[in-house]
Amino acid sequence: MSKVTIIIPYKNNLKYLFLALESIFLQTYKNFKILIIYDDEDKSDLKHIKNFLNKRKINKFYSIKIYVNKKNLGAGESRNIGIKFSKSKYIAFLDSDDEWKKNKIELQLKFMEKYQIPISHTSYFEINEQGNKIGVRKAKKILNYQDILNSCDIGLSTVMLNLKFLKKNNFKFPNIKTKEDYVLWLKILKKISYIRGLKICLTNYRKRKNSLSSSTVVSIINGFK
Repeated sequence: MSKVTIIIPYKNNLKYLFLALESIFLQTYKNFKILIIYDDEDKSDLKHIKNFLNKRKINKFYSIKIYVNKKNLGAGESRNIGIKFSKSKYIAFLDSDDEWKKNKIELQLKFMEKYQIPISHTSYFEINEQGNKIGVRKAKKILNYQDILNSCDIGLSTVMLNLKFLKKNNFKFPNIKTKEDYVLWLKILKKISYIRGLKICLTNYRKRKNSLSSSTVVSIINGFK
């Protein structure tokens, strides 16, 4: 079985983090490791996260590691730290306010192995802060560089990558506050011909009113950069 490392940057949203973690613990595929990159200068949530994990007795079943940033670095840089410390064949990203369907890893891993591809993404549901479905984004079978220049609908929490491919090409998230994932996909598509999509909704992407990605001005500026 190919091991998967799940990288979760965290900052100040305990309720959603616990829901995200629960969606991982329910996965039908069990051979994974979780890396939580704690990116909040306020360290008060650390004890709550550790208590949650201890109460669930998760450490007996899964490998979980928490890395604590000395200062707030942002989600992109935090994911880079997770990539650095990963040693599995594959990595997957899950933002701390998103959730996975229980067969997400299993189906996507089979998809990756079947087509022998270095990266894939899936369709996903959009949900609001209360967890209600408000939309859906369907993955296209194949996306090339020009496709995502026009419109990029790759959901970060749907992506799975071959770690060796990522490290061999020194691919990292850029140091910007939003659109950092978009820049990485563009870099990857300069190296390979296309990114393949699995047309099944396997993730819930939570749209939050005060998130950085919801700021139109910030998104436009970083999109232009």
